[in-house]
Amino acid sequence: MVLTPEEWVRQHLIHYLIKDKSYPISLIAVEKKLTINGLTKRTDILVFNTKGLPEIIVECKAPSVKITQGSFDQIARYNLKLQANYLIVSNGLHHFFCKMDTKNECYIFLENIPNYTK
Repeated sequence: MVLTPEEWVRQHLIHYLIKDKSYPISLIAVEKKLTINGLTKRTDILVFNTKGLPEIIVECKAPSVKITQGSFDQIARYNLKLQANYLIVSNGLHHFFCKMDTKNECYIFLENIPNYTK
């Protein structure tokens, strides 16, 4: 596998989720396929809860890529299908953590995501 700039960001975020946030590696999927409007898409990182439901979707960009509204639109489209509780968008330099507010159909920006708890 070639270590592209985006892959470098993904590997660091996986390490962060496991080492700093205590998420079990067994609950983390990389490039998980999903179908949206008949198109096959892939999440960069998808973290499940212990019930097997999506908990966190992570969208990785290369450090040279500016995070824009388009980045959030992309992960929001994925989440319409997956219904995760948290979203992370990162280019390795700038990280955005969000909690989904399904009642008001928006996301709330956080300082960080919670640590893993059973």
